[in-house]
Amino acid sequence: MPIKDIESYIRRSLTDLRYRHTLGVAQTSVKLAGIYGVDNAKAEIAALIHDIARDFSNELLLEMCLKYSIEPDETEKAVPALLHGRVGAKIAAEKFNITDGEILDPVKYHTTGRKNMTIPDKILFLADMIEPGRDFPGVTELRELAFQDLDRALLKGLNSAIKYVIEKDLTIHMASIDARNDLIRKKFGISNILKEQRC
Repeated sequence: MPIKDIESYIRRSLTDLRYRHTLGVAQTSVKLAGIYGVDNAKAEIAALIHDIARDFSNELLLEMCLKYSIEPDETEKAVPALLHGRVGAKIAAEKFNITDGEILDPVKYHTTGRKNMTIPDKILFLADMIEPGRDFPGVTELRELAFQDLDRALLKGLNSAIKYVIEKDLTIHMASIDARNDLIRKKFGISNILKEQRC
């Protein structure tokens, strides 16, 4: 389905606030894709569809899980909003006939991150946090870092998201912890830290 048709669908389906956010995420995703060698069109499509299930009620998200044979874990059952990425990816595949993992996987995992995040995963996760409409302590620094060092920005973004959940006394999704630990081990392990200290 052409991007203009997807844009038309989300314009009709999303609230004004969610629509503006989505366009901001798309704009940011395309810019990051250009820097980090990802297909611009795929990054834009993923961004446009990433929140198509975000405004669903908890009840509807759980109903959609039954429809699409999604098995929520204990954290997702307690906080069904976390399911909007997984549900949204299924809706997008069905509605727009999308089969490309470089589009669907970032949508599926943008709420929590995951172990072995791909560059498209990282781009959507960060674009969702730093689009122009976002305003929270540290977002300016995170925006700047995202355009300089994707992995360091991702680590900072994951830290920020986990800290927010802790401060709200909510359950941290294990996928977020796995994403952070995996990134640290692979990109910022002790050997890399020692190497940086010697430089």
